[in-house]
Amino acid sequence: MLQTWQNIPAHLNPIAFSIGPIQVSWYGIMYVVAFAVVYYLVRYRIRTEKLGISFETVRDFFPWAIVGLLVGARLGDVFIYDWAYFQNHLSQIFLPFDIHNHWQYIGIYGMSYFGGLVGLAIVFYIFCRARKINLLQFSDLFAPAVPLAFTFGRLGNFINGELWGRLTNKFWGMYFPADFSARLRHPSQLYEAFLEGILLFIILWSIRKIKFPVGHLTAFYLIGYGTARFTAEFFREPDNGWYFWSLTFGQWLSIFLAIFGISLFFRIKSPENQPELH
Repeated sequence: MLQTWQNIPAHLNPIAFSIGPIQVSWYGIMYVVAFAVVYYLVRYRIRTEKLGISFETVRDFFPWAIVGLLVGARLGDVFIYDWAYFQNHLSQIFLPFDIHNHWQYIGIYGMSYFGGLVGLAIVFYIFCRARKINLLQFSDLFAPAVPLAFTFGRLGNFINGELWGRLTNKFWGMYFPADFSARLRHPSQLYEAFLEGILLFIILWSIRKIKFPVGHLTAFYLIGYGTARFTAEFFREPDNGWYFWSLTFGQWLSIFLAIFGISLFFRIKSPENQPELH
């Protein structure tokens, strides 16, 4: 039984199915599921809560949100983690084909959460400014739903056998096929799926109806994610082995994110001074 658990990653096929030369990965499917989860949770909130936001507004925003997140996540991974490779393979940043090898389909891999967050924030700002919408009020609509979406993203990482954890001697550790050391490691993708996803979702979703000042749900999300990611990084193999003052790059970004959330929390105006969303 224990051996079965520890070798689960070896029995997972990252490819769900193929259509001709195109392979559809579980990771890509998880992204689709994640977007669908946010879409329907936000739709549920609009239908059951008096938020003063029309579903048409959200429907118009969603395609831009998807593009902003994907582009930001891709560029974040390229420039933060893998620029040494892509500076000589610029065509592969967004193209799923290798133009130097008879246009062989290779897919697109590598997404950065922090890059995706920046891309999404830019789209939020542009959309809200164009529609004359209160940015924080609009982001509060999405904040409680987003963590559940990231649960599926981390499950996609787990199925891909990537972003594994640090070495461990704990019995719940796992062997990952792509890890050439062939040693037990923390299944940190599952830790992150729980901390950044399920746990944060339960907290934010359970308090979403409390009459907080506009922007507080967004601040709680930033603080919560920063704290969860900071904690999970103690078990995750550091990206590129990067450390500074014994903390990983991801932990430093998590600290900055949580500090930004705390700053936002204390800078928000009282409820009576908040503008309405139309």
